[in-house]
Amino acid sequence: MTLEQKRILEEQDVSPELIRGVERFRETYTVDDAVRSRVVKPALPFYGKEVLEMAIAALLEGQNLLLTGAKATGKNVLAENLAFLFGRPVYNVSFHVNTSSAELIGTDTFRNNQVELREGSISLCARYGGFGILDEINMAKNDAVSVLHSTLDYRRSIDIPGYEKIDLHPAARFIGTMNYGYAGTKELNEALVSRFLVIDMPPQTESSLEYILRRIFPDMTDRAREQLSGLFLDLQTKAEHGEISARSLDLRGIVAAAQTVRQGIPPFFALQMGVVNKCFDTFEKEIVRDVLSTRIPAEWTRKDVFA
Repeated sequence: MTLEQKRILEEQDVSPELIRGVERFRETYTVDDAVRSRVVKPALPFYGKEVLEMAIAALLEGQNLLLTGAKATGKNVLAENLAFLFGRPVYNVSFHVNTSSAELIGTDTFRNNQVELREGSISLCARYGGFGILDEINMAKNDAVSVLHSTLDYRRSIDIPGYEKIDLHPAARFIGTMNYGYAGTKELNEALVSRFLVIDMPPQTESSLEYILRRIFPDMTDRAREQLSGLFLDLQTKAEHGEISARSLDLRGIVAAAQTVRQGIPPFFALQMGVVNKCFDTFEKEIVRDVLSTRIPAEWTRKDVFA
């Protein structure tokens, strides 16, 4: 574990025993050189002691995680941070109605004058001891779910018809994410849910947002950090009350907008790109623009955001 990673955990008062557990895990399970490029530092840090401790404890015990909750609660951010913290290669699977078992475990391909298996994301994750991030798992159709059943249960193996069985590397873990109420989603069956420990992700708070912005932009002014956090929280409240959809509720969009301010774009216009213009309904766009106007003055410049 790097000093930066350890410091991030210590700043949030994560249990020292859990930190030592992660260090022992990394020492025990090295990463194959062939997949070292898949160990990727996340773009955003994750803040939340209780959630981090629950997730770390579960992964250390060999469990898989299912992260549930509304949009912008940090499900994918947490999954990416956990993989990086444990020093494991990441394999992303974004489920949709057409995701088949062949995409997960592999398909036949003709190579070197013979038929060989071109392995899919799940089988590669199993082979190299990766962390598989199963995004929108509640959109998976039955064909794909059947693969997950055998992969995630106590047998920890994948049977590939016509080929040898793949036993999961002892470091392999799977982290599913799901949003409620999205088009194309469905209830997960009990058999699949039983293969996970479930964490219901809490909404963002002022302290979590300010922590994230401070980590990404150490030179951001206190007022700008306060107003950007407030902008997100105002939109979060309106989304919770059904006044707007969750389209504009995008922390990555706020971060990206702040990054363009460094290039001289006025903050108000930068945030229109990162937040307002993600609404395609005219009425909703006006509401979001009004929220933005109350938080970020149109006359602000780069100097108002960065010291």
